[in-house]
Amino acid sequence: MALPDTDVTQEASGTPGRFTRSTRRTLALVVYAALFALYWWQIGLPTDPIIAVLCLWLATIAWNIDRPWRHHLQFARDWLPIVGLLIVYDFSRGVADDLSAPHVTEMITADRWLFGGELPTLWLQEHFYDPDQVRWWDVAASWIYFSHFVASFTVAVVLWLRNRGLWAAFMRRWFALTAAGLATYFLYPAAPPWWASQYGYIPEHVERMSSRGWSAIGLDSAGKLLNVGQQLSNPVAAMPSLHSGFALCVVAFFFTRVSRKWLPLLIAYPLSMSIVLAYTGEHYIVDAFVGWAYVGLIYLAVNRAEKWWRRRREQQVTAAAVATTTTAAAPGAVPASVAAADGPGEPGPGEPGPTAARPVDTVSAKTVPTKVDTAAPAATVAVDAAR
Repeated sequence: MALPDTDVTQEASGTPGRFTRSTRRTLALVVYAALFALYWWQIGLPTDPIIAVLCLWLATIAWNIDRPWRHHLQFARDWLPIVGLLIVYDFSRGVADDLSAPHVTEMITADRWLFGGELPTLWLQEHFYDPDQVRWWDVAASWIYFSHFVASFTVAVVLWLRNRGLWAAFMRRWFALTAAGLATYFLYPAAPPWWASQYGYIPEHVERMSSRGWSAIGLDSAGKLLNVGQQLSNPVAAMPSLHSGFALCVVAFFFTRVSRKWLPLLIAYPLSMSIVLAYTGEHYIVDAFVGWAYVGLIYLAVNRAEKWWRRRREQQVTAAAVATTTTAAAPGAVPASVAAADGPGEPGPGEPGPTAARPVDTVSAKTVPTKVDTAAPAATVAVDAAR
């Protein structure tokens, strides 16, 4: 039995609650933040997508602490397909590297062609990487790289809380992009720069250092899960770069929904993500370009599909309205509401008249004989006699 969706502010005794709604929300968010910080300090950043979704679900519970549990369980129901895709993504991504030899030289050739014979990863590490000292840009690079694991889901959770229609539209694009990237990892396994350097395809050494910046701010443990995840993940899933793809997917959704003054800030996020990926040895620049191309194609395809669906629904509604109007305007057709209001008409030639209705005893549901009024004929005889 469904329970009423009520905001309980009183205790069972009927006395007013101690805290207001805003106070309870603040306390719940403080407890959540403390537990999340403890998890981060002891275990590491939640780079596993499923753990990230679980953390965000707990955040929505803290934000809507006064809502009943059926409201919170609706989050699990809405996000179940996304979690299912993430599980498939994690398991299958680790299988792709065993199916065929990875592509390596094509990306190296493409990056050298794009940048006049220079490999961007080698150039960036030569000019900015110091093996003996962690710079501020190393810390920024670690934060930007980590944002890949939470940015899309954070935006999705905010949309889920504020506008379910926008959430569905965003998740359709995210879901399609993830599925397309996963399919490409099977069809075209590609190795990143650090892998190519490790196996001699790039003679120079390429340092893999996406989590290097945490040590500079005393958070060495923050990158624990990230390092473990990198060791367990598919090492030849570089094409396309979904790090760059998701970064653009997030900001592209708001290109037509925010003021133009915010566009440079939005564009800066996918650009900085691509530079960080090349600097840390995780991707080539051409990987990022292909990831952006995937976003453009996905948005184009989903936009057209949504327009087709809206036209189809509009055509169905219009056809239903026309059918109703045609039926009502047919010769001799009487609307049911009018016929019911007017009651039965006069009988035609040769047609029997309506039978006399008998009152129904609504208690026993049995037909009872009609009571004949004998007073009226007696009154008539009395008048005639007086005349």
